[in-house]
Amino acid sequence: MLTDDICPLCGNIDTLHYHRDKVRDYFQCNHCRLVFVPPCYHLSREQEKAIYDQHNNQLDDPAYRRFLSRIFNPVINELAQKSQSRCQGLDFGCGSNSALAAMFREAGHDMTLYDIYFANQPAALEQTYDFVTATEVVEHLASPCTVLKKLIDTVRPGGCFGIMTKRVKDRQAFANWHYIRDPTHICFYSAETFEWLAENYGCAVTYSDNDVIILYCPA
Repeated sequence: MLTDDICPLCGNIDTLHYHRDKVRDYFQCNHCRLVFVPPCYHLSREQEKAIYDQHNNQLDDPAYRRFLSRIFNPVINELAQKSQSRCQGLDFGCGSNSALAAMFREAGHDMTLYDIYFANQPAALEQTYDFVTATEVVEHLASPCTVLKKLIDTVRPGGCFGIMTKRVKDRQAFANWHYIRDPTHICFYSAETFEWLAENYGCAVTYSDNDVIILYCPA
């Protein structure tokens, strides 16, 4: 069971109160620097699903595809550099309509989908892949330690894990940040957090955009 002031990513008890708004408290871990919302503020699965059901992202929406290209391009370039013409990928947290998976399929790659609400296929997480993507997903994780370790374990040696999530800058920016207004957002990562994650799991990390992080698993 999660405890309010224990970091859900690294399990450290050395945390401090970071911010409070009209709705929730936020803590920051002094070890991995994750900012997190205590479990007492987490929505029920029914409440969370009701919010996700309001999303209406269309496969052929040019604006949405431009948004996704920020993670699609660095991953597809990485695959091209490795001369991998047909790869197997996993889109974790794909939602009800995965335009990102469609883009990779159009580029000639095979895609498997997983989403706890819309494509709940546990067997998908028991396979391995050349690449994994998690677009606007990791900020929703109640147990990021368990989930991120599982996803990194699914990446084959030499593969990559592409993450899209907005990053924490500082306390002042956090207090006025629209990203924390979404009640389904409960974990907020900084560059320091991803550096910790990469070191902890033996990966390399690069940042290709303000909200795109690529973890490279050793060959």
